[in-house]
Amino acid sequence: MEQQTAFSKREEPETLSTELAFNIERMQLEFLNCSDVMYRNCSIGGMNRATLIYVNGMCDVQAVDEFVLQPLIEHFRSSQRVDEVRNVELKEIFIPTLKISIAYETQKIIKAILRGETAIFTEGNAFVMLADLVKMEQRSIEEATSEKVVRGPRDAFMESLRTNTSLLRRRIRSSKLKLECMTLGKLTETEVVIGYMEGIVKEELVKEVRKRLQKIELDGIIHSSNIEEYIEDDMFSPFPQIQNTERPDVAVSSLLEGKVVIITDNTPFVLVLPMTYWSGLQAVDDYTDRYIYATFVRWIRYTFVHVSLLLPSLYVALTTYHLQVIPTPLVVSIASAREGVPLPAVIEALIMEFIFEGLREAGIRLPQQVGPAVSIAGALVIGQAVVAAGIISTPMVIIVSLTGIASFAFPVYNLGTAYRMLRFPLLLASGVLGFYGIVLFLIVLSVHMVTLKPFGVPYMSPYAPMSIRNLSDVLVRAPKSKMRWLQPWLAQNGAARFPKRNK
Repeated sequence: MEQQTAFSKREEPETLSTELAFNIERMQLEFLNCSDVMYRNCSIGGMNRATLIYVNGMCDVQAVDEFVLQPLIEHFRSSQRVDEVRNVELKEIFIPTLKISIAYETQKIIKAILRGETAIFTEGNAFVMLADLVKMEQRSIEEATSEKVVRGPRDAFMESLRTNTSLLRRRIRSSKLKLECMTLGKLTETEVVIGYMEGIVKEELVKEVRKRLQKIELDGIIHSSNIEEYIEDDMFSPFPQIQNTERPDVAVSSLLEGKVVIITDNTPFVLVLPMTYWSGLQAVDDYTDRYIYATFVRWIRYTFVHVSLLLPSLYVALTTYHLQVIPTPLVVSIASAREGVPLPAVIEALIMEFIFEGLREAGIRLPQQVGPAVSIAGALVIGQAVVAAGIISTPMVIIVSLTGIASFAFPVYNLGTAYRMLRFPLLLASGVLGFYGIVLFLIVLSVHMVTLKPFGVPYMSPYAPMSIRNLSDVLVRAPKSKMRWLQPWLAQNGAARFPKRNK
């Protein structure tokens, strides 16, 4: 019984004292070696009557001087009272539009200061007034860099959480847009917002997202990808099950389809879930161009997407095991080009694919001014050198170049990354078994994609399982007037129960 009482005492929140010096000493101990924490004293007649504490760079210092410090000095100069002043009286001396809250617990005050609020400690009071004068430096709203469009909005999400939520509110001016806020990360205490459309989204999906987020126990959430890996269903799948976007119009369209978005503070990428295979192949321009052209471009995109996966493997299988399938003139041309090349076709393809991926990575990591130039020059120089040295055949350079160009057709970057990674085992399968290896690999891959159900939604829907009502926006993009009869996407494809996730 005594242990239980001692434990309950330890759990009680630490409160302030009525002595100003004691409270400030406690704060100085808490913020020891924190050079960005500022202390501003309000001394009248040689006596310190109040102290302001804030983090330099996170609050508006000019507003602190104008709306907090000057009114305090004037109040204490005109006041004849030496005893304590009530919080109501203190609130009345500040400008009425200033957002003021009262706090009594030490930990709550510390968290408020670290959020950028200004804490006002006064002599004789066991409470602190918190002035919301947060002002942090941030970049302006710019155009999306990873999702370029020809015709569409030019704004993009940024690192400020409230700016991102306002971009959604500007587009959906309805109280049915719900934005629930929670805090993740024991040390970072990162704010995370769950957004959904009430009446459109399935309530089971919102509950599942909320439950998975609450299970995350980390010291820090730095960006949205930390959350993505913890809430996805199958962590061993090469395919992304959660879409990320930096475009507000994409997030809004997903909300209106019945999906859920997760906005993380300090990151410009918003998570959209659940994701399907076909949504990863749809671009913003599909809905800003006329439907005939959008359908035509979508077919080109689908072709290039599958070319990026299959072309090197098909070439290796044909030239290694199935020469009888190739027309005779083409066989002669390939044979003459490969004359003197010491390596098998599969080894050629693997070497060139590794070189191409290395050049792509180097172009990304180098400074923006020199990155593209180095990657292009490197590809030209290395390609010419390996052909001249007789190590790689000319057709293989052409095949790998076409594959690299096709891999840039992915609208969603992480889906393209999955295909780039799958190219290597498919090359090995084609080098060992030819067409049989390709077919077996594609069968295994198709079975995996069909059985994948992120947040209970079939990954290959609306084709597996078939949903005729939603086929008007997959292989073709039907006219928008003909798409009005479609019910929200998730209402047709969402599952009521969620499968057990792989740990």
